[in-house]
Amino acid sequence: MLRSYAFLLALLAFSFAARAQATRFGFEYRAAAKVVHGTDTLANAWAGGFNTPQFSTIDLDNDGRQDLFAFDHESSRVYTFLNVAAPGTTAGRRWQYAPQYESIFPDSLNGWVLLRDYDCDGRPDIFTYAPGGNIAVLRNVLANGRPSFQLTTNQIRFSYGAPGTANLTIGGYNLPAIQDVNGDGKLDIMSYDFLASVVIEQYINTSPGTCGSALTFTRTATQWGDLRACGGCAEFGIGTVPCFTAPRTNHTGGHSLLLVDLDGDGDQDLLDGRDNCPELASLLNQGTTAAPVLTQAGISASFPSAATPARVPVFPAGYSFDTNFDGTPDLVVAPNMLTNQADQVSMRNNVQLFTNAAATSAPVYTNQAAGFLQNTMIDVSEGAAPTLGDIDGDGLPDLLVANHADRVNNVYRATLTYYRNAGTRARPVFQLISSDYLGLSALNLTGLKPVLVDLNRDGALDLAYAAWGRGTNVLYYILNTARAGQPAVFDPSTAQYFKAQGPTTTNPPATPSLTDGILPYRQGDMPCFTDVDNDGYVDLLIGTNETREPGMALRYFRNRGRGPLDSAFVLVNNDFGRIREANGVRPFNLAPAVADFDGDGLPDLLTADVTGYLRLFSNYRAQNPTLFLERTDLLYNPLKAAYEPTRLGKGDYAHYGLAAADLNGDGAPELLVGTQAGGILSFGTRNRTPTATRAEAAAALALSIYPNPATATATVETAQPTRLTVLDLTGRVVLTPGLAQRRHALSLTGLAPGVYLVRATAADGTAAVRRLAVQ
Repeated sequence: MLRSYAFLLALLAFSFAARAQATRFGFEYRAAAKVVHGTDTLANAWAGGFNTPQFSTIDLDNDGRQDLFAFDHESSRVYTFLNVAAPGTTAGRRWQYAPQYESIFPDSLNGWVLLRDYDCDGRPDIFTYAPGGNIAVLRNVLANGRPSFQLTTNQIRFSYGAPGTANLTIGGYNLPAIQDVNGDGKLDIMSYDFLASVVIEQYINTSPGTCGSALTFTRTATQWGDLRACGGCAEFGIGTVPCFTAPRTNHTGGHSLLLVDLDGDGDQDLLDGRDNCPELASLLNQGTTAAPVLTQAGISASFPSAATPARVPVFPAGYSFDTNFDGTPDLVVAPNMLTNQADQVSMRNNVQLFTNAAATSAPVYTNQAAGFLQNTMIDVSEGAAPTLGDIDGDGLPDLLVANHADRVNNVYRATLTYYRNAGTRARPVFQLISSDYLGLSALNLTGLKPVLVDLNRDGALDLAYAAWGRGTNVLYYILNTARAGQPAVFDPSTAQYFKAQGPTTTNPPATPSLTDGILPYRQGDMPCFTDVDNDGYVDLLIGTNETREPGMALRYFRNRGRGPLDSAFVLVNNDFGRIREANGVRPFNLAPAVADFDGDGLPDLLTADVTGYLRLFSNYRAQNPTLFLERTDLLYNPLKAAYEPTRLGKGDYAHYGLAAADLNGDGAPELLVGTQAGGILSFGTRNRTPTATRAEAAAALALSIYPNPATATATVETAQPTRLTVLDLTGRVVLTPGLAQRRHALSLTGLAPGVYLVRATAADGTAAVRRLAVQ
């Protein structure tokens, strides 16, 4: 009886928790709009872009078809794509971004990740970097029909000639080949040596039986094929033969290996990519599996052909799997470097595809100019930062996407990409118009972070942007010279910059420079303009890594509402909200955004940082400014019917950009997150329910608006005199009409069609908010 009662209580608790999860506010992945490049509609527009993806296949949804897993080396982000039906296409199948499966993979993955089935159960397991340069293995165990992973070992060991064993150590920068080398059905391992990355070591799986599940290995070669890597790209020596191929600048670092039978002779040949080099070299084994033989003639730096060689700017890595659903493994080549800080190459269109036309025997690779998957996404090279606003004057929000930089014509510089909203109020469609809007590339800036905002209170959106140039980060602005409701007119030659307020020392210099004072100036500073103090003027929040001036990650500069615009913002709080990571340290690369996300009529603060978490601070104005309370379990996963933290990617090089606006006219803002990989993730809100306190306040003031929807004018009435503020759904003040009174005649001239918030505030601070639809 007691056991039955306990079971009933547990069942009721589970049911209550499930209902709470289902009804609480949060975000969910949702495609914000169709995105069109020319005549091509991007199939995975909002997948977030690629920089350094490592590919493996796995059946994610247990339907018997191989889906796709990718792991980004630079940001440690996981991507998952389903193999879905695509009627009307040549293959009848396509890859569809499916982020609900990403969180089934451990959040601790780092360095490199390859999925390989070591225990012969038909489900690929995880092989990945472990601290100290070791290899960790996590076994794939089905749970509720879905993959889950349990640690098998975080340190593979091997035996060698002398009695004893040692750790199989390859480091975090070498990408090993984990494949069956000798045809016995067991996974073997080949990798360049950990210390110098000069020779290839071979570890044969000697597990007993027909499967390699014991993960016992013997090192059978300390210099496979008598090969050694020399100092230059695609430069090798064999035995006593000196290094051959043209000498180049010396390089150090990792190698990527992939085994493929390139010549159809039954043994495995090798594809070798090297850090700081663009070539994927092919090395033909002209001997046997047991006794490999390499010759100079069998090594090529122009694989698969001189006409169309595999080339990525830095550190190519090859991945063999069926990309086009014809049953034959193709070849994907992608960069594998750790960061782009030193190389400064283009990260756009760098995932190459070579389809294989040979069903058997030696593969016949054909280069596909469109590449693989990256061409189906918004991808602006790296460090995407979006902003939304009506640029063409048609009343629909358009999209600008800046990047950190892209190398074009051998110049590494930032650009601004313009997508015009060519859809309708309910069905947005972003059409690519320009990849260098306003010609900002000519300024040779990097780290561009744009914001569309009405700075001078004339009803027209201006353009502000933070950017790195002249050795410092500057916050520029270009005023829009067009009238409200007309197509924007921006003249980059008129750009001004916001001046720092206050010297860094007690004795200020006679002629202050850009870097004097307390306006942050670190590369990557992320501005957000919003009315923090509710006085009708947009203030400035800056996410920064600045350490030379006192302060932490988020800083609040108040708009004084007087004097020159370039000197309007003064520091109020240099550690706004005291935002910290779980371990108490400051979150680096913090990006802020403000909007009424949860639907209570009050602005919320949302941030992203290097942890990969979105953090929500509901009704931040009412929170203690010295310690904001956050929520991180924000993303609803329909696969688990639960909320979980976001996993945007993590690491010191991860930068994000946030933008919010009502894109589909449903009265709720969509959230766009620009990623370090140069793409954008898109989220909608769910369960936006106004709080009871707001309903009570509205009842007390008897706030009413009519007509609603309205066109040119609307009447606002309250039970006692109130002041009005009209905001858009991002929290931006668009109107501040008149004095305190009971009836207001509200002119809507210049407001784009959409949903706005009308806030009425009485003398005692009582406030009420109602939505107003403008047609």
